[in-house]
Amino acid sequence: MTYFIISTILFILAIVIIHWIHNQYHLDIVVKPVLPPVKAPLVSVCIPARNEENNIRRCVQAILEQDYPNLEVIVLDDRSTDATLTLLKDIASRDSRLLPISGSDLPAGWAGKPHALYQAVSVARGEWLCFVDADTFLAPNALSSVFAKALETEADLFTVMTRQILGSFWERTVMPLVMTALSVGFSPRKVNDPQRRDAVANGQFIFIKRSIYDLVGGHERIKDQIVEDKALSELVKWSGHRLMIADGRDVVSTRMYTSLETMWEGWTKNIYLGLRDHPSLLLLGAFGATLALIAALFLPIWPLLGLSWYMQGGGWMALLVIVEALLVWGYLIWIRAQVAQEMGISRGYAFLTPLGAGVFAAMMLTSAWKVVSGQGVTWRGRKYQPRTM
Repeated sequence: MTYFIISTILFILAIVIIHWIHNQYHLDIVVKPVLPPVKAPLVSVCIPARNEENNIRRCVQAILEQDYPNLEVIVLDDRSTDATLTLLKDIASRDSRLLPISGSDLPAGWAGKPHALYQAVSVARGEWLCFVDADTFLAPNALSSVFAKALETEADLFTVMTRQILGSFWERTVMPLVMTALSVGFSPRKVNDPQRRDAVANGQFIFIKRSIYDLVGGHERIKDQIVEDKALSELVKWSGHRLMIADGRDVVSTRMYTSLETMWEGWTKNIYLGLRDHPSLLLLGAFGATLALIAALFLPIWPLLGLSWYMQGGGWMALLVIVEALLVWGYLIWIRAQVAQEMGISRGYAFLTPLGAGVFAAMMLTSAWKVVSGQGVTWRGRKYQPRTM
């Protein structure tokens, strides 16, 4: 009876938690393709690039092919040691709208990306600034569509969630779970509610009025922030301006990582920086890692435990334990299959949820340990250390 009661409690908890986790993310505003505007103020697209030779040509050319009629593209080469700057100069020789800039050394007190964007903005002339990461690619109508939706929503800062390009096995196994975990951390409806302080932005694509950017102090005000996109969104919203986040998957896509190695390095860095800058999240991180470990280790053996009990004479209670375990499994696979379909990959990857959860849990625990132990992380040649108190 004790085993049956425990199983039933776990069954109820599992169903509630799975449902709750997958119902926190409501992007009510959707950017749909539209025709170019008749009146088109100058938009300055600013791209920070550090060792991006694999992405920069595709990123820049996609922007230069926009149907938006009035734009300039400024790429700040952030002390790259690869062919990034050479590629930029080659593209610029054929299109005068592209301005590649060699970035200066990182000053004391500045984080890398805020400094790169600060330098790019210093030469920008547009009424709107558009910050785009070098691994982000725009459909030809992206700027026109975002501009139209920003005007419609009366946004001062407009940001979108992008479609994630998942090419490899490990990307398709792990990234959907990571994105689901991130969705639990914020509610788009709360972010879009001007009465609430919730604020977040996706640094892969940010569209902001130049007048508002200057008014709140721009990247100079958040120069030491590693998670600069969230810091900028807070700066804008908490100053009384309008922040909007939307679904931009129809017009903007991103390829964050291409292998398990780069994904591990990138996400442990991101999680580490989030936990480092917000120590209160350590408890939440531990809770998330625990849930991921349960999904990775316990869920696969739950029905087997019930079967073992039944074979040892467990009777109807053992059968009910098997049914409860299979119902949890079925619900989880069904809902993860929906997530997979939304992300443009085979629904069959839902069956790899325990494997993806195990990798995600390992990334969470590794990052938490590096915060607690005082270790730093390295990303593209720069070392990030714990903050001194």
